[in-house]
Amino acid sequence: MISVDVVVIGAGQAGLSAGYFLRRAGIDHVVLDADRGPGGAWQHRWPTLRMATVHGIHDLPAMPFEVVDDLAPANEVLPAYFADFERRNDIHVERPVSVTAVRNGDDGRLLVESADETWSARAVINATGTWTHPFWPHYPGQELFRGRQLHTANYGGPEEFAGQHVIVVGGGSSAIQLQLEIQQVATTTWVTRREPLFTDEPFTHDIGRAVVARVDEAVRAGRPPASVVSVTGLFRTPQVRAAQEAGLMDRLPMFDRITPTDVAWDDGREVRADAILWATGFRAAIDHLAPLRLRGPGGGIKLDGTRVVADPRIHLVGYGPSASTVGASRAGRAAVRELKDLLAPVPVG
Repeated sequence: MISVDVVVIGAGQAGLSAGYFLRRAGIDHVVLDADRGPGGAWQHRWPTLRMATVHGIHDLPAMPFEVVDDLAPANEVLPAYFADFERRNDIHVERPVSVTAVRNGDDGRLLVESADETWSARAVINATGTWTHPFWPHYPGQELFRGRQLHTANYGGPEEFAGQHVIVVGGGSSAIQLQLEIQQVATTTWVTRREPLFTDEPFTHDIGRAVVARVDEAVRAGRPPASVVSVTGLFRTPQVRAAQEAGLMDRLPMFDRITPTDVAWDDGREVRADAILWATGFRAAIDHLAPLRLRGPGGGIKLDGTRVVADPRIHLVGYGPSASTVGASRAGRAAVRELKDLLAPVPVG
């Protein structure tokens, strides 16, 4: 068993930020990451995602990020940026380490377990994000469908759908982006649970602050974090506007069931489907924290900033209001600031 003061789980933007500030504070720590290389979730993004269509990227601490080529693949540019940050700041990340559980030890410490090793820690900063926990809704007949079903986490590019008809499910920005790509080689039908709300207003810092405030309100109350789209709406880019004017973005309400060859509604309507792309988002990848029983009755974890109210030894970064690239770096700093106080020696006498 390895003993440290703090274990950071995850080396995406939030985890690297936490590691940076822990090192500056002189706090004994280790950063664990399940991936084989730097880049967090960015290394797994679909290869057609270009920097021009990536939502604003915020700098890692003390290392400005600049987009040199708008057409460069995001899954190459951003992992390279993360790797450079690790080298420049001498942040050692142990890879690949998949944490299976975090539980209470017998001495007031936390046990962070993987298949091969256990770390004993006074505190944990969890920065595991959402990418490894895609959300798959369930509909009657889903298991009978003879076509292909995939989540955006498994999307590899539009070419695999050439000549097919694809049902795109989901009301977020990923559903929009991927639908526009797929329509270059195939036909699509777009379905969502709620009527999509588009906005022509550009994304601003004020909108970003409003998003963070709304999500922060939810986690402070112990509710699961809300989606960004529920706060901002969908941004109507020139490409989206052109597709709407061409009748390519007409939306249908969510189907009621799936047959071997179609999706179907109770009113008798059916649409043939070669593939169903579930652009239905992600959930926080925190199953390894289950032994600590942090979730409240509504399924959320009540936070004060990044600190778990039920257990101040646990900080969640890259969760809730810090799940954006803007909030992730700030959250790493905030968590370390609080842990400095928690870990400080108690005065004697």
